[in-house]
Amino acid sequence: MCVQVSNPMRTLGRVLAGCATWCLALSFSQVWAQAPESVRTDRGLHISPAAKPPLLADYVAGSFLPEAKPITGFRQRNPDDGKPVSQETTAWISYDTTNIYVIFVCKVAPGELRARFSKRDDIMADDMVGVLLDTFHDRQHAYEFFVNPFGIQLDGINTEGQGDDFSFDTYWNSEGRILLHEGTPDGYAVRITIPFKSLRFTKRDMQTWGIALIRNIPGANETAFWPYITNKKEEFVPQFSEADGLESIRPGHNLRFIPYIATTASHNLEQPTGAPPSFQNTLEPRAGFDAKVVLHESLTLDATVNPDFSQVESDDPQVTTNQRFEVFFPEKRPFFLENASYFQTPQNLFFSRRIADPDAGARLTGRLGQWSLGVLAAGDRGPGKALDPTDPNYGDTAAIGVVRIQRNIFTGSTIGMFSSDREIGDGHNRVESLDTRLKLSSNLVLTGQAMYSDTRNLDGTHSVGAGYFVNLNRSGLHLNYYANYLDLNPGFHTDLGFVPRVDIRQGNSGGNYLWRPSSGPISFFGPFLNLTADWARTGLIQDGRVNPGFIVQLRRATVIQVAYNRALEVYQNVGFHEENTSVYFNSDRFKKAGVQAFFGWGTGLNYSPADGVMPFLAGSQFGNTTLTFRPSARLRIQQTYFYTRLAHVFTNHIFRSTVLYQFTPAFSLRTIVDYNAVLTNSSVVNYDQTKRFTGDILFTYLPHPGTAVYVGYTNSRQNLALMGPDGVSQLTPYTVLTRNPSLQTEGQLFVKLSYLFRF
Repeated sequence: MCVQVSNPMRTLGRVLAGCATWCLALSFSQVWAQAPESVRTDRGLHISPAAKPPLLADYVAGSFLPEAKPITGFRQRNPDDGKPVSQETTAWISYDTTNIYVIFVCKVAPGELRARFSKRDDIMADDMVGVLLDTFHDRQHAYEFFVNPFGIQLDGINTEGQGDDFSFDTYWNSEGRILLHEGTPDGYAVRITIPFKSLRFTKRDMQTWGIALIRNIPGANETAFWPYITNKKEEFVPQFSEADGLESIRPGHNLRFIPYIATTASHNLEQPTGAPPSFQNTLEPRAGFDAKVVLHESLTLDATVNPDFSQVESDDPQVTTNQRFEVFFPEKRPFFLENASYFQTPQNLFFSRRIADPDAGARLTGRLGQWSLGVLAAGDRGPGKALDPTDPNYGDTAAIGVVRIQRNIFTGSTIGMFSSDREIGDGHNRVESLDTRLKLSSNLVLTGQAMYSDTRNLDGTHSVGAGYFVNLNRSGLHLNYYANYLDLNPGFHTDLGFVPRVDIRQGNSGGNYLWRPSSGPISFFGPFLNLTADWARTGLIQDGRVNPGFIVQLRRATVIQVAYNRALEVYQNVGFHEENTSVYFNSDRFKKAGVQAFFGWGTGLNYSPADGVMPFLAGSQFGNTTLTFRPSARLRIQQTYFYTRLAHVFTNHIFRSTVLYQFTPAFSLRTIVDYNAVLTNSSVVNYDQTKRFTGDILFTYLPHPGTAVYVGYTNSRQNLALMGPDGVSQLTPYTVLTRNPSLQTEGQLFVKLSYLFRF
């Protein structure tokens, strides 16, 4: 059989050609996009060059560089918007030809310091400080660099209207020190050193950046900023201060090469369709490298040769039993995570996890003036492997091309386009989209999107379809509300997106009103209401939901919420009236223990009835809880439990126990034990009774992104027995269900080493 391999670059070329018309249309926005930038003279900061790099020990001792002026006046955003920070905070900023330096010295109330040794990017529950840099001063994007008192790092990118993207990783340095008074912690100091070659910005001799400094005090549920950034406005990055004085600095070429070697040894039970089950032993050595090159001043080209797209971390547990629509599992593979925000659209038209088994990939992302650009090309072996072996396209590689372009217009507004193409054999799926985000006022934002798809399946059938989405969102200190409308034609389809339902017209609206007492134990409280209605395009109603509730947040990091949900759901042309009540509780009040719990009860629908049984309602209980214990600064123990029950139909138990020990900021050992049991009444539901037990251990050495050593082992057991041929009644091996998960169905040992070379 001749195996055909589609060309990702040719596919990408078709996508780029389809983008040309959109780019031309967007270019006409140049005339009216150049609205003059507002000058905020009350928020200016002059950063002076330093004669030498600042030392943290000097600042702790009270000896400061004369070039760096102290920055005080931090003000709360939460819980008391506008009030001064509750604990003394001072920062200093300076720079030299290669780095920008930020030093914090923070006081802490006795017994309130929360600082743990943890993995990189896992410090959100700690005291921490950080700097946010809008290096292009476009008031749309900002680099984020956060550090806890031990110097553990968290970095990301904030995009206006999209929020934080913590998948971004770059090379920088940090140092932390806990300050003692009579042997008791009463504060901490941090130094952040960010190389200019780790940032992207223009090559102007004189730079003006947007800048903000942040302090997080988790024990008081407090976040404070300099300059003052208020919740009274919907915008975030536009509230930054303007920083000048950055003279004769350059981002550099920033060439990065990351070679890797990896080996995986597996012993798995394979159960292919139409073939007998059997155990397969595989040994798969791999080697390759990733390369990152900065082009012009801000475009980053990522390319990979013989890539390793596997994910190291396992997926978080989710309930997948008795779900009407597909469950979303977030991406965890580093190649697709980095700069993922460049491909984001209001409706998710690019879900990179759809690229199941890529053999190569290249990505171009970055900014050119007021433009943002994301381009991706990849080949995916997954679709070809999923076909029947007798199919002429079996084994083919699907060619994938994705382009996302966005342009800033006015202040805080954007217009953008998206185009994707996936081709295999004679089949294709092509999707195009135009979207906009319009800042109507300091609190009000209008988002719109128009979509179109053209799909040819391998069996020769063809379909086209359109979709439309509009959202009006109001954010403020007290009143918040939203209204959505989504219209998807039955012919609309995306192979690369996450759109679980078409042939629908859906309206959503809701809001809340929050009272914020100026004193007392309560941070805010108030009612909320959400409304949903779905129609098929024929006009027949599909769903209707009313969801009122009440929320209370305490100042000591505790949230309580109660809600009621009443719904009409049409399933298989039958209408069902469902209702449930739920309670949510989350508290991180204590330094060594935290709890998150959710429980609901009411009625639920059996979406997978047994043959000959119609869908029906039954009593339902559902919930989950997570208990987190931190006995020491280096040890974290977490227990998660999911419970779902449909009376007399099924019960689903999911347990996960995680233990993480952080030896140093770079060395860690993590173990996970999972148990998932689906106990069914097979007379009324179309599920087997399954039990799965999985153990997972991972050793990590990660001194900085790109340089890493991973050693991991996974062992999975199920309630199966592999029966051999008996020579009389059974001619081939087969599996049967058993009572306990005693059969090892998966065993995998892997080792991966990579090293970052920077030029």
